[in-house]
Amino acid sequence: MRANPSQPPDGLEACYLANRERLLRFLRARGAGEDAEDLLQELWVRISSKPTGPIASPVSYLFRAADLAMIDRFRSTQQASKRERAWAETASGAEGVSDAPSAERIVTGRQYALLAAAALDALGPRVAAVFRRHRIDGVPQRAVAEEFGVSLSTVESDLRQAYRALLTVKERIDEA
Repeated sequence: MRANPSQPPDGLEACYLANRERLLRFLRARGAGEDAEDLLQELWVRISSKPTGPIASPVSYLFRAADLAMIDRFRSTQQASKRERAWAETASGAEGVSDAPSAERIVTGRQYALLAAAALDALGPRVAAVFRRHRIDGVPQRAVAEEFGVSLSTVESDLRQAYRALLTVKERIDEA
């Protein structure tokens, strides 16, 4: 994230913005489909949160990072599928075992949800509403931008703020 948002983007961010549509097409061609926007957003959050030095070939760097993000997503999907199959095989033979979460898990989940909601609300009403419309309601970023009367980059900026806030909450929970 730039130190002074009023200045035009430079460096890797300028390259990202200039090649955003190409990166989206690349991700869609690699199988991301409707998730390409989300994957690109996650990619930028990941890249922008890491301190880097000068990059000799920023376009190649971005496309390689996008390729690695697709590989990570594929592996994650494969692992989730394996876990689901293993769980289904294990749970199918157990008679009298409920699939419902325990009372303790329900209470803990509600507490975590309240922490996340408070973190989002602290960012302001628009940021929280943009996040909820996109991530919870599943509305595409472009549609959210039109709905709120803001630019797509503003929606992306709001989502970056929300993701960072939720990451902070997750880190606090993990430390406890």
